[in-house]
Amino acid sequence: MSQSPARPTALVTGASRGIGEAIARALADTHHVLVGGRDEAAVAAVVASLPSAEPWVCELTGDLAPLPERLDVLVHSAGLEAFGTVEETAREEWERLFDVNVFAVAELTRQALPALRAARGLVVAINSGAGLTAGAGFSAYAGSKFALRALTDALREEERGNGVRVSSVHPGRVDTAMQERLTEAYGQEYDAGRHLAPEDIAAAVRTIVEMPERGTIESVSVRPTRK
Repeated sequence: MSQSPARPTALVTGASRGIGEAIARALADTHHVLVGGRDEAAVAAVVASLPSAEPWVCELTGDLAPLPERLDVLVHSAGLEAFGTVEETAREEWERLFDVNVFAVAELTRQALPALRAARGLVVAINSGAGLTAGAGFSAYAGSKFALRALTDALREEERGNGVRVSSVHPGRVDTAMQERLTEAYGQEYDAGRHLAPEDIAAAVRTIVEMPERGTIESVSVRPTRK
């Protein structure tokens, strides 16, 4: 793996679109960005548009691509959504969500810890408002996000002595394809003006990354101003 020695390195999963892409762009001015994703062409397009970047293409639930020896920032932005009542949601759907939203995050973090410790780095998990409060129809999705919050809370305490900081970002409604699907599932009319932009979440992540090493923004909720 090539790496720009003049810049700290950030790996962003789910960086070929939506919030992940916005985060990759927000960090690109100061970091060498590993653009994570499954779609090789989409990843390549983002890489080509950044000043210092390279692809990190893999299926997060399978064999992971190689990691650098030092990793300054790891942003977990890839994830799946689902909508359905407990009665409607089969075991396979629960397993699919937890596999991507929790198990894959845990495994990538586990493999990245030596590189993060070497850099006294930062882990940022893009969670959800559903990781704070569960509503009707979101049992499986919220369950996976509550589990992700537990994972990051535990990791934060485990790594305090190793210099690795851990932050959790909980966005409200964001103008993405995922939000469009969820709004449709609710049978509601989609109004992008009532949503955050992906760049708003990226700005929050940028603030977390720029925090001096002596402190950590451990958890932040970012919600739309309009109801």
